[in-house]
Amino acid sequence: MPGSLFQIGRSGAAAARASLEVTSQNIANASNPDYARRTLSSRELVGISASGNGVLNGVRIEGITRFDSAIVQQQARQSASELARADTELAALRDTELALEQSSLFEGLVEFEAVLTQLEGNPLEPALRTNALETGRQLASTFQFANSTLATARGQVQASTAISLDEANLQAAELARINQNLANARDGTAGQAALLDARDAALRALSQEVGIETEFDSRGAVTVRLADASGAAGPLLVDGLTSSDITSTTAPDGTVSFAVGGAAVTPARGALAGQAAALDAQADYQIELDAIAAEIIALSNAAQASGADADGNPGQPFFTGTGAADIELALTSGTQLATAPAGSPAGSTNTTNLASFVASIGGDDGPIARTDTLLLGLSSRISAQEVTRTGLAAIAENAQATLLTETGVDLDTEAANLIRLQQAFEANSRVMQVATEIFDTLLGLR
Repeated sequence: MPGSLFQIGRSGAAAARASLEVTSQNIANASNPDYARRTLSSRELVGISASGNGVLNGVRIEGITRFDSAIVQQQARQSASELARADTELAALRDTELALEQSSLFEGLVEFEAVLTQLEGNPLEPALRTNALETGRQLASTFQFANSTLATARGQVQASTAISLDEANLQAAELARINQNLANARDGTAGQAALLDARDAALRALSQEVGIETEFDSRGAVTVRLADASGAAGPLLVDGLTSSDITSTTAPDGTVSFAVGGAAVTPARGALAGQAAALDAQADYQIELDAIAAEIIALSNAAQASGADADGNPGQPFFTGTGAADIELALTSGTQLATAPAGSPAGSTNTTNLASFVASIGGDDGPIARTDTLLLGLSSRISAQEVTRTGLAAIAENAQATLLTETGVDLDTEAANLIRLQQAFEANSRVMQVATEIFDTLLGLR
Protein backbone atom coordinates (compact mmCIF):
# COMPACT_ATOMS: atom_id res chain seq x y z
CA MET A 1 0.00 0.00 0.00
CA PRO A 2 2.71 2.57 0.79
CA GLY A 3 4.20 1.92 -2.65
CA SER A 4 0.84 2.58 -4.33
CA LEU A 5 0.38 5.76 -2.34
CA PHE A 6 3.83 6.93 -3.33
CA GLN A 7 3.13 6.18 -7.01
CA ILE A 8 -0.21 8.01 -6.85
CA GLY A 9 1.33 11.02 -5.15
CA ARG A 10 4.28 11.07 -7.55
CA SER A 11 2.05 10.95 -10.64
CA GLY A 12 -0.21 13.64 -9.18
CA ALA A 13 2.77 15.90 -8.44
CA ALA A 14 4.09 15.37 -11.96
CA ALA A 15 0.70 16.25 -13.44
CA ALA A 16 0.45 19.34 -11.24
CA ARG A 17 3.96 20.42 -12.24
CA ALA A 18 3.17 19.95 -15.94
CA SER A 19 -0.07 21.89 -15.55
CA LEU A 20 1.84 24.66 -13.82
CA GLU A 21 4.17 24.85 -16.82
CA VAL A 22 1.22 25.12 -19.22
CA THR A 23 -0.43 27.78 -17.07
CA SER A 24 2.83 29.73 -16.93
CA GLN A 25 3.05 29.51 -20.73
CA ASN A 26 -0.50 30.87 -21.00
CA ILE A 27 0.33 33.80 -18.74
CA ALA A 28 3.55 34.56 -20.61
CA ASN A 29 1.61 34.72 -23.90
CA ALA A 30 -1.42 36.58 -22.61
CA SER A 31 -0.76 39.53 -24.94
CA ASN A 32 0.27 37.42 -27.93
CA PRO A 33 -2.53 37.66 -30.55
CA ASP A 34 -1.24 34.52 -32.31
CA TYR A 35 -1.44 32.33 -29.20
CA ALA A 36 -4.35 30.06 -28.25
CA ARG A 37 -4.89 29.07 -24.63
CA ARG A 38 -3.72 25.58 -23.57
CA THR A 39 -4.66 23.15 -20.84
CA LEU A 40 -3.17 19.83 -19.81
CA SER A 41 -5.46 16.87 -20.32
CA SER A 42 -5.11 13.81 -18.08
CA ARG A 43 -6.95 10.62 -17.13
CA GLU A 44 -7.08 8.21 -14.25
CA LEU A 45 -4.36 5.56 -14.32
CA VAL A 46 -5.53 2.13 -13.13
CA GLY A 47 -3.36 -0.96 -13.37
CA ILE A 48 -4.33 -4.63 -13.30
CA SER A 49 -2.96 -6.87 -10.56
CA ALA A 50 -1.98 -10.51 -10.92
CA SER A 51 -5.36 -11.49 -9.51
CA GLY A 52 -7.15 -9.45 -12.16
CA ASN A 53 -8.23 -6.69 -9.79
CA GLY A 54 -7.78 -3.03 -10.58
CA VAL A 55 -4.89 -1.27 -8.90
CA LEU A 56 -4.98 2.50 -8.41
CA ASN A 57 -1.85 4.05 -9.90
CA GLY A 58 -2.72 7.78 -9.89
CA VAL A 59 -3.03 9.96 -12.98
CA ARG A 60 -1.64 9.82 -16.50
CA ILE A 61 -0.82 12.91 -18.57
CA GLU A 62 -2.58 12.67 -21.94
CA GLY A 63 -1.15 15.76 -23.56
CA ILE A 64 -1.73 19.44 -24.22
CA THR A 65 -5.17 20.54 -25.37
CA ARG A 66 -5.30 23.74 -27.37
CA PHE A 67 -8.50 25.79 -27.29
CA ASP A 68 -9.75 26.37 -30.80
CA SER A 69 -12.95 27.17 -32.67
CA ALA A 70 -12.87 26.77 -36.44
CA ILE A 71 -16.13 28.69 -36.91
CA VAL A 72 -15.09 31.65 -34.76
CA GLN A 73 -11.67 31.71 -36.40
CA GLN A 74 -13.28 31.78 -39.84
CA GLN A 75 -15.64 34.60 -38.84
CA ALA A 76 -12.74 36.63 -37.47
CA ARG A 77 -10.67 36.07 -40.63
CA GLN A 78 -13.52 36.96 -42.98
CA SER A 79 -14.49 40.12 -41.11
CA ALA A 80 -10.84 41.24 -40.96
CA SER A 81 -10.49 40.46 -44.67
CA GLU A 82 -13.56 42.57 -45.50
CA LEU A 83 -12.15 45.40 -43.41
CA ALA A 84 -8.78 45.14 -45.18
CA ARG A 85 -10.54 45.52 -48.53
CA ALA A 86 -12.44 48.58 -47.33
CA ASP A 87 -9.31 50.13 -45.81
CA THR A 88 -7.16 49.74 -48.91
CA GLU A 89 -9.86 50.97 -51.28
CA LEU A 90 -10.64 53.95 -49.05
CA ALA A 91 -6.96 54.91 -48.75
CA ALA A 92 -6.54 54.76 -52.53
CA LEU A 93 -9.66 56.83 -53.16
CA ARG A 94 -8.46 59.46 -50.70
CA ASP A 95 -5.13 59.62 -52.51
CA THR A 96 -7.01 60.00 -55.80
CA GLU A 97 -9.12 62.83 -54.41
CA LEU A 98 -6.00 64.54 -53.05
CA ALA A 99 -4.27 64.18 -56.41
CA LEU A 100 -7.12 65.81 -58.32
CA GLU A 101 -7.67 68.53 -55.73
CA GLN A 102 -3.97 69.38 -55.56
CA SER A 103 -3.98 70.05 -59.27
CA SER A 104 -6.63 72.79 -58.78
CA LEU A 105 -8.22 71.76 -62.06
CA PHE A 106 -11.65 73.08 -61.17
CA GLU A 107 -10.18 76.42 -60.11
CA GLY A 108 -8.11 76.56 -63.30
CA LEU A 109 -11.19 76.09 -65.48
CA VAL A 110 -13.13 78.71 -63.55
CA GLU A 111 -10.23 81.13 -63.85
CA PHE A 112 -10.03 80.47 -67.61
CA GLU A 113 -13.73 81.28 -67.96
CA ALA A 114 -13.38 84.42 -65.82
CA VAL A 115 -10.44 85.78 -67.85
CA LEU A 116 -12.30 85.23 -71.12
CA THR A 117 -15.33 86.98 -69.62
CA GLN A 118 -13.14 89.98 -68.78
CA LEU A 119 -11.88 90.00 -72.35
CA GLU A 120 -15.48 90.36 -73.56
CA GLY A 121 -15.60 93.81 -71.96
CA ASN A 122 -12.61 95.09 -73.95
CA PRO A 123 -11.64 92.58 -76.66
CA LEU A 124 -8.84 94.71 -78.16
CA GLU A 125 -6.98 95.37 -74.91
CA PRO A 126 -3.51 93.77 -75.35
CA ALA A 127 -3.06 93.10 -71.63
CA LEU A 128 -6.36 91.23 -71.42
CA ARG A 129 -5.50 89.19 -74.51
CA THR A 130 -2.09 88.33 -73.10
CA ASN A 131 -3.65 87.39 -69.77
CA ALA A 132 -6.18 85.12 -71.52
CA LEU A 133 -3.38 83.47 -73.46
CA GLU A 134 -1.29 82.84 -70.35
CA THR A 135 -4.32 81.53 -68.47
CA GLY A 136 -4.84 79.04 -71.30
CA ARG A 137 -1.19 78.02 -71.01
CA GLN A 138 -1.63 77.58 -67.27
CA LEU A 139 -4.79 75.52 -67.82
CA ALA A 140 -2.88 73.15 -70.11
CA SER A 141 -0.21 72.77 -67.40
CA THR A 142 -2.94 72.15 -64.84
CA PHE A 143 -4.34 69.29 -66.91
CA GLN A 144 -0.88 67.82 -67.25
CA PHE A 145 -0.29 68.12 -63.53
CA ALA A 146 -3.66 66.48 -62.76
CA ASN A 147 -2.73 63.66 -65.11
CA SER A 148 0.66 63.29 -63.39
CA THR A 149 -0.70 63.28 -59.83
CA LEU A 150 -3.40 60.78 -60.78
CA ALA A 151 -0.74 58.58 -62.36
CA THR A 152 1.30 58.84 -59.15
CA ALA A 153 -1.70 57.80 -57.05
CA ARG A 154 -2.31 54.89 -59.41
CA GLY A 155 1.36 53.90 -59.22
CA GLN A 156 1.18 53.82 -55.42
CA VAL A 157 -1.76 51.43 -55.55
CA GLN A 158 0.02 49.25 -58.09
CA ALA A 159 3.10 49.14 -55.84
CA SER A 160 0.93 48.21 -52.85
CA THR A 161 -0.69 45.50 -54.95
CA ALA A 162 2.71 43.99 -55.73
CA ILE A 163 3.59 44.00 -52.01
CA SER A 164 0.26 42.38 -51.08
CA LEU A 165 0.77 39.78 -53.78
CA ASP A 166 4.24 38.89 -52.48
CA GLU A 167 2.92 38.67 -48.92
CA ALA A 168 0.02 36.42 -49.95
CA ASN A 169 2.34 34.05 -51.82
CA LEU A 170 4.77 34.03 -48.89
CA GLN A 171 2.03 33.07 -46.44
CA ALA A 172 0.68 30.40 -48.79
CA ALA A 173 4.14 28.82 -48.98
CA GLU A 174 4.41 29.04 -45.18
CA LEU A 175 1.10 27.21 -44.78
CA ALA A 176 2.32 24.40 -47.02
CA ARG A 177 5.43 24.09 -44.85
CA ILE A 178 3.33 24.06 -41.68
CA ASN A 179 1.11 21.35 -43.18
CA GLN A 180 4.19 19.20 -43.70
CA ASN A 181 5.35 19.71 -40.11
CA LEU A 182 1.88 18.98 -38.73
CA ALA A 183 1.88 15.64 -40.52
CA ASN A 184 4.97 14.66 -38.49
CA ALA A 185 3.95 16.21 -35.16
CA ARG A 186 2.74 14.01 -32.28
CA ASP A 187 -0.74 14.69 -30.97
CA GLY A 188 -0.98 16.57 -27.71
CA THR A 189 2.54 17.94 -27.75
CA ALA A 190 3.65 21.52 -27.26
CA GLY A 191 5.23 21.38 -30.71
CA GLN A 192 1.91 20.52 -32.33
CA ALA A 193 0.16 23.35 -30.46
CA ALA A 194 2.84 25.80 -31.58
CA LEU A 195 2.41 24.66 -35.19
CA LEU A 196 -1.35 25.17 -34.97
CA ASP A 197 -0.73 28.69 -33.64
CA ALA A 198 1.61 29.35 -36.56
CA ARG A 199 -1.02 27.97 -38.97
CA ASP A 200 -3.71 30.30 -37.66
CA ALA A 201 -1.32 33.25 -37.72
CA ALA A 202 -0.45 32.53 -41.36
CA LEU A 203 -4.13 32.20 -42.24
CA ARG A 204 -4.88 35.55 -40.62
CA ALA A 205 -2.01 37.19 -42.49
CA LEU A 206 -3.11 35.60 -45.76
CA SER A 207 -6.73 36.67 -45.31
CA GLN A 208 -5.57 40.25 -44.85
CA GLU A 209 -4.27 40.16 -48.42
CA VAL A 210 -6.92 38.03 -50.12
CA GLY A 211 -10.21 36.36 -49.23
CA ILE A 212 -9.86 32.64 -48.53
CA GLU A 213 -11.96 29.55 -47.83
CA THR A 214 -10.44 26.83 -45.63
CA GLU A 215 -10.83 23.13 -44.84
CA PHE A 216 -8.93 21.23 -42.11
CA ASP A 217 -8.04 17.57 -41.85
CA SER A 218 -7.76 15.48 -38.70
CA ARG A 219 -4.14 16.52 -38.20
CA GLY A 220 -4.93 20.22 -38.47
CA ALA A 221 -3.43 20.66 -41.94
CA VAL A 222 -5.34 23.20 -44.00
CA THR A 223 -6.51 23.33 -47.59
CA VAL A 224 -6.97 26.89 -48.85
CA ARG A 225 -9.01 28.16 -51.77
CA LEU A 226 -9.25 31.76 -52.88
CA ALA A 227 -12.69 33.26 -52.33
CA ASP A 228 -13.93 34.37 -55.75
CA ALA A 229 -16.20 37.40 -56.00
CA SER A 230 -18.43 35.44 -58.39
CA GLY A 231 -19.36 33.03 -55.60
CA ALA A 232 -17.95 30.06 -57.48
CA ALA A 233 -15.33 27.82 -55.88
CA GLY A 234 -12.00 29.56 -56.27
CA PRO A 235 -8.76 27.88 -57.32
CA LEU A 236 -6.64 25.99 -54.81
CA LEU A 237 -3.94 28.08 -53.22
CA VAL A 238 -2.67 25.58 -50.64
CA ASP A 239 -3.24 21.86 -51.11
CA GLY A 240 -1.39 19.64 -48.67
CA LEU A 241 2.34 20.20 -49.01
CA THR A 242 2.14 22.37 -52.13
CA SER A 243 1.16 25.98 -52.70
CA SER A 244 0.36 27.91 -55.87
CA ASP A 245 1.37 31.49 -56.54
CA ILE A 246 -1.10 34.24 -57.25
CA THR A 247 -0.04 36.17 -60.34
CA SER A 248 -1.24 39.52 -61.64
CA THR A 249 -1.51 41.19 -65.02
CA THR A 250 -1.66 44.96 -65.41
CA ALA A 251 -3.69 46.30 -68.33
CA PRO A 252 -2.70 49.44 -70.29
CA ASP A 253 -5.31 51.46 -68.36
CA GLY A 254 -3.68 50.49 -65.05
CA THR A 255 -6.30 48.00 -63.91
CA VAL A 256 -5.14 44.64 -62.60
CA SER A 257 -6.38 41.06 -62.89
CA PHE A 258 -5.33 37.96 -60.96
CA ALA A 259 -4.88 34.26 -61.63
CA VAL A 260 -3.79 31.14 -59.75
CA GLY A 261 -2.23 28.39 -61.82
CA GLY A 262 -3.56 30.00 -64.97
CA ALA A 263 -7.13 30.12 -63.64
CA ALA A 264 -8.51 33.65 -63.49
CA VAL A 265 -9.88 34.75 -60.15
CA THR A 266 -11.48 37.92 -58.83
CA PRO A 267 -10.68 38.27 -55.10
CA ALA A 268 -13.79 38.75 -53.01
CA ARG A 269 -12.07 40.18 -49.96
CA GLY A 270 -8.71 41.34 -48.67
CA ALA A 271 -6.30 44.09 -49.65
CA LEU A 272 -5.94 42.76 -53.20
CA ALA A 273 -9.68 43.11 -53.77
CA GLY A 274 -9.62 46.68 -52.46
CA GLN A 275 -6.62 47.59 -54.58
CA ALA A 276 -8.19 46.11 -57.70
CA ALA A 277 -11.40 48.07 -57.06
CA ALA A 278 -9.40 51.26 -56.50
CA LEU A 279 -7.47 50.78 -59.75
CA ASP A 280 -10.75 50.27 -61.60
CA ALA A 281 -12.04 53.53 -60.13
CA GLN A 282 -8.84 55.38 -60.98
CA ALA A 283 -9.07 54.15 -64.56
CA ASP A 284 -12.60 55.60 -64.75
CA TYR A 285 -11.41 58.93 -63.33
CA GLN A 286 -8.54 58.97 -65.83
CA ILE A 287 -11.02 58.46 -68.66
CA GLU A 288 -13.16 61.32 -67.41
CA LEU A 289 -10.14 63.59 -66.92
CA ASP A 290 -9.04 62.93 -70.50
CA ALA A 291 -12.59 63.51 -71.70
CA ILE A 292 -12.72 66.91 -69.99
CA ALA A 293 -9.36 67.85 -71.49
CA ALA A 294 -10.50 66.70 -74.92
CA GLU A 295 -13.67 68.76 -74.54
CA ILE A 296 -11.69 71.89 -73.67
CA ILE A 297 -9.47 71.30 -76.69
CA ALA A 298 -12.47 70.73 -78.96
CA LEU A 299 -14.47 73.73 -77.69
CA SER A 300 -11.48 76.08 -77.82
CA ASN A 301 -10.41 75.02 -81.29
CA ALA A 302 -14.00 75.11 -82.59
CA ALA A 303 -14.41 78.64 -81.25
CA GLN A 304 -11.18 79.70 -82.94
CA ALA A 305 -12.22 78.06 -86.21
CA SER A 306 -15.52 79.93 -86.22
CA GLY A 307 -14.01 83.36 -85.51
CA ALA A 308 -11.55 86.02 -86.60
CA ASP A 309 -8.61 87.35 -84.62
CA ALA A 310 -7.69 90.96 -83.88
CA ASP A 311 -6.09 91.33 -87.32
CA GLY A 312 -9.12 89.92 -89.13
CA ASN A 313 -7.42 86.60 -89.86
CA PRO A 314 -9.21 83.25 -89.47
CA GLY A 315 -8.73 81.82 -86.01
CA GLN A 316 -6.04 79.19 -85.50
CA PRO A 317 -6.25 76.20 -83.09
CA PHE A 318 -6.09 77.22 -79.43
CA PHE A 319 -4.70 73.90 -78.08
CA THR A 320 -2.97 70.83 -79.42
CA GLY A 321 -3.22 67.32 -78.00
CA THR A 322 -5.92 64.77 -77.37
CA GLY A 323 -6.12 64.47 -73.58
CA ALA A 324 -4.81 65.57 -70.20
CA ALA A 325 -1.33 64.17 -70.78
CA ASP A 326 -0.48 66.02 -73.99
CA ILE A 327 -2.63 69.16 -74.04
CA GLU A 328 -0.50 72.17 -75.03
CA LEU A 329 -1.15 75.81 -75.88
CA ALA A 330 -0.90 76.28 -79.64
CA LEU A 331 -1.34 80.07 -79.92
CA THR A 332 1.75 82.24 -79.64
CA SER A 333 0.24 85.71 -79.36
CA GLY A 334 -2.79 87.30 -77.74
CA THR A 335 -3.73 88.91 -81.06
CA GLN A 336 -4.52 85.42 -82.37
CA LEU A 337 -7.53 85.04 -80.06
CA ALA A 338 -10.59 84.90 -82.36
CA THR A 339 -13.02 86.98 -80.35
CA ALA A 340 -15.05 88.21 -83.34
CA PRO A 341 -17.21 86.12 -85.68
CA ALA A 342 -15.64 84.74 -88.84
CA GLY A 343 -15.30 87.33 -91.63
CA SER A 344 -15.06 90.27 -89.23
CA PRO A 345 -12.59 93.00 -90.18
CA ALA A 346 -9.42 93.79 -88.27
CA GLY A 347 -10.01 95.62 -85.00
CA SER A 348 -13.59 94.35 -84.65
CA THR A 349 -15.10 94.71 -81.16
CA ASN A 350 -17.85 92.22 -81.89
CA THR A 351 -17.48 89.53 -79.19
CA THR A 352 -20.27 87.23 -80.29
CA ASN A 353 -17.87 84.40 -81.00
CA LEU A 354 -16.10 84.85 -77.66
CA ALA A 355 -19.40 84.99 -75.78
CA SER A 356 -20.47 81.72 -77.37
CA PHE A 357 -17.15 80.14 -76.34
CA VAL A 358 -17.49 81.36 -72.74
CA ALA A 359 -21.04 80.04 -72.57
CA SER A 360 -19.95 76.60 -73.77
CA ILE A 361 -17.26 76.40 -71.09
CA GLY A 362 -19.61 77.33 -68.26
CA GLY A 363 -22.68 75.47 -69.55
CA ASP A 364 -24.57 72.86 -67.56
CA ASP A 365 -22.81 70.11 -69.48
CA GLY A 366 -19.57 72.00 -70.07
CA PRO A 367 -16.10 71.15 -68.76
CA ILE A 368 -16.50 73.17 -65.56
CA ALA A 369 -19.69 71.33 -64.66
CA ARG A 370 -18.15 67.99 -65.60
CA THR A 371 -15.14 68.64 -63.41
CA ASP A 372 -17.38 69.64 -60.53
CA THR A 373 -19.40 66.45 -61.01
CA LEU A 374 -16.21 64.39 -61.10
CA LEU A 375 -14.93 65.81 -57.82
CA LEU A 376 -18.31 65.66 -56.08
CA GLY A 377 -18.82 62.07 -57.23
CA LEU A 378 -15.42 61.09 -55.88
CA SER A 379 -16.13 62.83 -52.59
CA SER A 380 -19.49 61.08 -52.29
CA ARG A 381 -17.90 57.73 -53.02
CA ILE A 382 -15.33 58.31 -50.29
CA SER A 383 -18.06 59.27 -47.81
CA ALA A 384 -20.01 56.11 -48.62
CA GLN A 385 -16.86 54.04 -48.29
CA GLU A 386 -16.14 55.61 -44.89
CA VAL A 387 -19.60 54.59 -43.68
CA THR A 388 -19.04 51.06 -44.97
CA ARG A 389 -15.62 50.93 -43.37
CA THR A 390 -17.02 52.01 -39.98
CA GLY A 391 -19.59 49.24 -40.08
CA LEU A 392 -17.04 46.62 -41.11
CA ALA A 393 -14.67 47.79 -38.37
CA ALA A 394 -17.37 47.23 -35.75
CA ILE A 395 -18.07 43.75 -37.11
CA ALA A 396 -14.37 42.87 -37.20
CA GLU A 397 -13.85 44.17 -33.67
CA ASN A 398 -16.76 42.11 -32.38
CA ALA A 399 -15.49 39.00 -34.16
CA GLN A 400 -12.02 39.50 -32.71
CA ALA A 401 -13.46 39.96 -29.23
CA THR A 402 -15.42 36.72 -29.62
CA LEU A 403 -12.27 34.94 -30.79
CA LEU A 404 -10.33 36.21 -27.77
CA THR A 405 -13.11 34.96 -25.51
CA GLU A 406 -12.92 31.53 -27.11
CA THR A 407 -9.17 31.11 -27.43
CA GLY A 408 -7.48 33.97 -25.59
CA VAL A 409 -5.86 33.89 -22.16
CA ASP A 410 -7.89 35.14 -19.18
CA LEU A 411 -5.38 36.23 -16.55
CA ASP A 412 -7.92 35.94 -13.73
CA THR A 413 -8.60 32.32 -14.65
CA GLU A 414 -4.91 31.55 -14.98
CA ALA A 415 -4.18 33.19 -11.61
CA ALA A 416 -6.85 31.01 -9.99
CA ASN A 417 -5.32 27.98 -11.69
CA LEU A 418 -1.91 28.86 -10.25
CA ILE A 419 -3.33 28.74 -6.73
CA ARG A 420 -5.25 25.53 -7.38
CA LEU A 421 -2.24 23.81 -8.94
CA GLN A 422 0.07 24.96 -6.17
CA GLN A 423 -2.29 23.43 -3.65
CA ALA A 424 -2.51 20.22 -5.72
CA PHE A 425 1.27 20.02 -5.93
CA GLU A 426 1.61 20.50 -2.17
CA ALA A 427 -1.12 17.95 -1.49
CA ASN A 428 0.53 15.32 -3.69
CA SER A 429 3.84 16.01 -2.02
CA ARG A 430 2.13 15.42 1.31
CA VAL A 431 0.76 12.10 0.00
CA MET A 432 4.29 11.00 -0.87
CA GLN A 433 5.52 12.12 2.53
CA VAL A 434 2.77 10.15 4.29
CA ALA A 435 3.55 7.09 2.16
CA THR A 436 7.21 7.36 3.16
CA GLU A 437 6.29 7.69 6.84
CA ILE A 438 3.99 4.67 6.65
CA PHE A 439 6.71 2.65 4.92
CA ASP A 440 9.27 3.67 7.54
CA THR A 441 6.81 2.73 10.29
CA LEU A 442 6.20 -0.66 8.76
CA LEU A 443 9.92 -1.28 8.49
CA GLY A 444 10.28 -0.34 12.17
CA LEU A 445 7.79 -2.92 13.37
CA ARG A 446 9.36 -5.83 15.27
